[in-house]
Formats: sequence, C-alpha cells, structure tokens
Amino acid sequence: MMVRTCVIFGGTGCIGTHFAKHLLEHTQVERIYLADISPPRKEAYVQPLLPWMQQGRVAYTPCDVRQPLDSVELPQHADLIVNLAAVHREPGHEPREYYETNLPGAEHVCAYASRAGCLQVVFTSSISPYGSSDAMRNEDSLPVPETPYGSSKLAAEKIHAAWQHADPNRRLVVLRPGVVFGPGEHANVARLARSLARGYFLYMGNRSTRKAGVYVKELCHVMQFALEFQARTGGPVLMWNVSMDPPPTLEEFVNAICSVAGYKKPRLSLPRSLLVSASYPVAGVAKIFGVRHPINPVRMRKISQPTHIEPHRLRAAGYNFRYTLEQAMADWKHDAPEDFPG
Repeated sequence: MMVRTCVIFGGTGCIGTHFAKHLLEHTQVERIYLADISPPRKEAYVQPLLPWMQQGRVAYTPCDVRQPLDSVELPQHADLIVNLAAVHREPGHEPREYYETNLPGAEHVCAYASRAGCLQVVFTSSISPYGSSDAMRNEDSLPVPETPYGSSKLAAEKIHAAWQHADPNRRLVVLRPGVVFGPGEHANVARLARSLARGYFLYMGNRSTRKAGVYVKELCHVMQFALEFQARTGGPVLMWNVSMDPPPTLEEFVNAICSVAGYKKPRLSLPRSLLVSASYPVAGVAKIFGVRHPINPVRMRKISQPTHIEPHRLRAAGYNFRYTLEQAMADWKHDAPEDFPG
C-alpha cells in the first residue's frame, strides 16, 4: 500500500500511535501527521515513533476537532485521512460532551478532507450503536444505541457517509471495533488486569458473557487489510465490525490474563444485583472525599452486559487473525509489563 501523506486525527492516542507505527513498518507511507488535542505520550510503546519524528516523517499538529480546522497547520493535500478523534470513555463525561465532540469532529474532519482533495477516509466508529443484547448481531443488524456515546457514533457514521456520497470517487471505510486493548489502553481490559492482580475481581454470573474485543495491533492489521480490500473490490463504502472471531467470553479474557501474568484465577461469583447495588454507596462516599477507585455502577453494569457482535464481513473477506487472545495478552505484557502489576 502506497500512501504519500496520511493525517491521523486523534493520532496521539492508543490506536493512533499504533497505527502510525504500523504504517511506517508495513507500508510505503512517506509522511504522517498526528493531529490531536494532546501531544504524543511519553510511555514506552510510543518511543519507536521518536526516530521517525526526528527524521521529519512523523509530525505532531495541535488540533481540536470540535473547532473548524481552517487555521490548523495541516497539509494542503492528503492521500489518506484516519479519523480516530472522539470522546469515548464511559463513564467519564457528561452526555452532551459525546455529541459536542463526536458530531462537530466528524463534520470538521470531513470538511478538511474535501479541502485537501482526499479521496480515502477511514472512520473508527464503535459497536456501541448496536446497544446491548444477548442475541448475536452482525453488520446487518439494526443499530439501537442505548447511550449518548453510541448515538453520537452512529450519527458520526452518517456524516462520513454523506461526505463520501457527495463524490463517487471518494472511498470510505467505517470500522466498528469492540473493546480495543493493548499498550496505552488504560481502560476496560487494563482495569480487568489490575483487578485480577490485586485479587478483587468477582464474577457476577457472567462467566459466559461474550465481550467483543480486539487487540490494538490486530486492529491496525485490519485497517490496512480493509483499505487494500476496498482498493481491489472498488466498493465506495465498506463497513465492518472488528472483533476476535468469535468474540471471547469474559472468562476467556480472565483466563488469558491470568495465564500470561501468573495470576490466580478467580472462583467466587456473586449476584449482579448485589454488586451493582453495593457500588452506589461506595461511589458516593469516594466522590465526597475525592478518592479515585475502580468501583463504579456504570462500569459494573457494563462488565455484565453482553456484546456478542461478530465480524461477519471481515470473516467473509478472508481476513486471517494474527493473534489468539493469549498471544495478544503475551505480546501486550512484553511491550508494557507495567500494565500487568505483581
């Protein structure tokens, strides 16, 4: 895959950093702009980018996608734009914040793509537009978002689709990944690893609950594969779910982490209703005293909710996964051992 100039919005986050490295290692990209509100992180997994930044092949551009991008120092022409910029952490934001960032962000990125004459855009959405259900769902299932985040992501998909529809020469890739885990994530699966390390993880009758997820390096391979697949097949819009196939159960996530890190596997299981109810007073007291803690009612409910989202179109396209769940955890631990305490 040959790309002269690539702009990655949200480029200094976990996915953006990994995808920039992936492009430099696996394609013929000439120059990458990391457009983000925050500068590049200082964590170990970011260090391989530094030589390329010193050579000028990677540049950081301060950017807030909530505002028009006319005055931002971006290239006048771009061959590939990747839009990763979003408010996504749940809990962590007021409902309005998801809309205030994710919708204007989509509009401003698409407006820049038009000005830059870019004909190829990748947008990372989410499985959140599907909502929660015990039933398996795929790309043909009706989206029924249940949260402001899911609703804002679905609306952002439509904004990108309108950009593509305005010019038949434009191509759009929309990826709906499950929970993305790996170095730099600091979210759901990293919290799971910490809870296992400290011995306070409990099942809530949810051992067999499927949780769609993908290792961040696997997601990078899927992004490249999607671009190359679209170039071969010529379709104007490609929309794929991205998860391990089939989506792992919570117990499989737990067992893979314990196997790689040497943690004791949890056995105890308590009723979901009891744990969720207990989380409210704990969260209330912690908020009063300003204590940071992992026990949050929203997170407690999320970990017990199934996200059985299968990547049917990715499977049909013939993608071969690089990592099993345990291989992904082992690779993560190799790159960021600090994420597996103890």
